[in-house]
Parts: sequence; C-alpha cells; structure tokens
Amino acid sequence: MTESDGGRGWFERAGSADPADAAETVTAGTAEEPRDWPALAVERGYVDAESEYYDRLREATTAAARAAAAERERADDRQLLHAVRAMDDAERVANELAERVAEWAGTLFPDAGTGVEGCLDLAERDPDGPVEERVVSLASRVADLDREADELRAFIESRAPVAAPNLASMAGPVLAARLISLAGGLETLAKKPSGTLQVLGAEDALFAHLRGHGSSPKHGVIYTHEYVRGTRPEDRGSASRALAGKLTIAARIDHYAGDRRPELEAELNERIRTIRARAEDGDAGGDGGGSDE
Repeated sequence: MTESDGGRGWFERAGSADPADAAETVTAGTAEEPRDWPALAVERGYVDAESEYYDRLREATTAAARAAAAERERADDRQLLHAVRAMDDAERVANELAERVAEWAGTLFPDAGTGVEGCLDLAERDPDGPVEERVVSLASRVADLDREADELRAFIESRAPVAAPNLASMAGPVLAARLISLAGGLETLAKKPSGTLQVLGAEDALFAHLRGHGSSPKHGVIYTHEYVRGTRPEDRGSASRALAGKLTIAARIDHYAGDRRPELEAELNERIRTIRARAEDGDAGGDGGGSDE
C-alpha cells in the first residue's frame, strides 16, 4: 500500500480526500514491510484519528474494487458472455411467444403457420380490425427477437476469434462463447481441468450421478461439436475427452498467451481420426468394436 521509497504511506500519495484518487494509489502502491500505518497517518496529519484512517481506507479500497470490476466487465470475454446469454434468451422468448401467437392466430387465420417461421409470415399481413392488429403486432415482436438473435450470433462469430482465437477456431465461435459463459469467463475456464470442461452444461446430470440417481455424463454442451455428435455412440466418450483436453489447452493459451497455435487443432484432428478409425477396424474385424461409454 505504499511507495517502496522511504516507506511512505499510500495516503501520502493520494493527494486529496477523493476516494477515486486514493483508490488508484492503493492499487499501484507497494510496501516492503509492515508498519503501523494508522498511527503513521495520524502522525503525518493525513487524519485526526485512527478511526478516520480506517474510514478513508475502506472508501479507497471499495472504490478500487469497483474500478477493477468495471474494467473486468468491459473485457472481450465478458462481452461474449453477455452476448451468448442474450442470444439464448432472445431465441427462448421468441419460441415461447411464437407458441402463443400460433394459438391465437389459429382462431383468426385458417392458413396461419406455427413457430417463428409462422410469425415471420404473420408479421407481413395487413391486419383487419383491432384483434388482428394485436396478433400481427405480437408476431412482429417475435420477428424482431428472431432478427436480434441472428445479429447477436453474428456479433459472437466476429468477436469470439478476437477474445479467444484458439478456442473459437477449435470449438467454433458460438460454442466457445457458450463455454466461456458457463464457466463465468475465459480466466475461469482456463483454470478448470479438462474433465470439468467436458461436462459443462450437464450439471443437473452430474449432480444426479453424484447423488446416485444416474450414470456419469460423458459430455455437456460440447456434444454440439461435430467431433462428438458425429462420432458413433460407442466412441463418444473418447471423442469428448479428446476434445475437452484440447479445448482446455486452447483456453489456457488464449488467456495466458493470446497467440494462435494451429498445431493444437491439427493434433485434435489427428486424434479424432484415430478414434473414428476404430469403427472401420471393428467392422473389418466383424465384432463392431467395444464401447467406452
């Protein structure tokens, strides 16, 4: 909390009673050894009493914490987190609202469609009367949400390669953003073991397994990746582990280094080819291969 030259207290560098000014000093300062800072603050005239020193210190540290949190929230990975959650919310609400529109529109328009596509068609109609006007207006809101979800997806696809180049390349921008969102940030994701990343999004199934009410999940949201979904069921456990392992390394490189590592993706591709070759070998041997699920 102090300058390292001469043991000056943080309060002597603050220059004013402004908490923001003091917060910057507290954040940047260092101390080579402990000292009786409250007594020193009184001695040097920064405060009249030690209780006032602690009040000033609390204000400064609170301001420093708020500034750090605000800066963290503006980071690229946090913007991805908010964007993918907003996209999911927009899609969910659009689909739920589309069901209501379909039910209502069915009483007015014999040819009314269903789902979001049906709402897109209804939104183009010219309403006749106040009832139809409300239905068409509601369908227009669904269309707006659908467009917003598409625009959010486009934003994610453009920003994920900037925030996490290796993760976005290997997982795809949307899955990369979803993993970051589920973990709570790129730094948190980078610190997780691959086994945890493997089951992100399958927490309910995992907790049920831990309570003895189900089998252990082999994958969470990474199931949407073609390397898992496109691998035969008998080998999806191996594919999930291979993918999760490389994605964990990718997240760590993105957070701690930030440079692109194409060789990591090449290693994953080769590993998946090896796993999928089991099916061909099994068919050739006539036994279909063994299961690792």
